[in-house]
Amino acid sequence: MNVIEELRSLDMSEPGRWPLPFRIAAVVLVLIAVSALGIWQLVVRVEIPELERAQRDETTLRAQFEEAQQMAANFDDYLEQLATIERDFGTMLRKLPGETEVDNLLEDMQQTALGKGLDEKLFDPNQEISRDFYAELPIRIRYEGSYHEIAEFISDIAALPRIVTLHDISITPQSIAGNEERLQLNATAKTYRYLDEESP
Repeated sequence: MNVIEELRSLDMSEPGRWPLPFRIAAVVLVLIAVSALGIWQLVVRVEIPELERAQRDETTLRAQFEEAQQMAANFDDYLEQLATIERDFGTMLRKLPGETEVDNLLEDMQQTALGKGLDEKLFDPNQEISRDFYAELPIRIRYEGSYHEIAEFISDIAALPRIVTLHDISITPQSIAGNEERLQLNATAKTYRYLDEESP
């Protein structure tokens, strides 16, 4: 009788009567199945989410590493940019007048207007406004003159060695003198002052 015929002749309802090698094989198969199920339940099912989380963390950490590596590779460029920014910042700070220079700057603005032939109708410095590290001094101005005089005035204000910006500009026709139209410039000129530690 060969093995296949013996397997066919086994009575599944009475495994205790099986020949010894078949009983051992059945027990081994059951142990393998139970072990595989236990491994699945205790290891694979618990560890798979942890493995997926670790894979996600690896992706995130790899991206952070690559970003840090790029920054490290460009570190010298960043230092150079920082030095340029600090130098430019220092240059801009020097363009902000100190407390004692504001009066001179206001006088320069008035002299620029007079030098261009503009008629001063209003020159009203308002209250200084403190910002983070600088103070802003708004000045309401009103001048009358020709188109070219006003344009040259604005150009000369931009060329002053200190920072002066013009805001809320309006130019309206006033009258005609000879064959040239007179215009009125209304604006708010703003100059800025650096606030050092001693400033109020």
